[in-house]
Amino acid sequence: MQKKKLVILLIVSIFAGLASSFFASPYPDGLEKVAENHGFTDNAINFWNGFMPDYTFLGIENKWLATGLAGLIGTIATFLVLYGALFIFVKVRK
Repeated sequence: MQKKKLVILLIVSIFAGLASSFFASPYPDGLEKVAENHGFTDNAINFWNGFMPDYTFLGIENKWLATGLAGLIGTIATFLVLYGALFIFVKVRK
């Protein structure tokens, strides 16, 4: 029964991640906006772009597909991290 709930939760999470990824804003976040307003975005040093910069997946030209794939991968990664943390905490608690 527990595995069935976990699978249902994963499916719902994936659906929510895919659906919400298409609503990702193309506008900069608050920190980027302040940097743009004060004119120091060109001075920034970029150490790492991340795996999916600006909610896209590198190498995929189709914007909708890239954003959806980024949402899917982000959702699965978050789910796995939270599941791993839960597994550790429950095991420690016993």
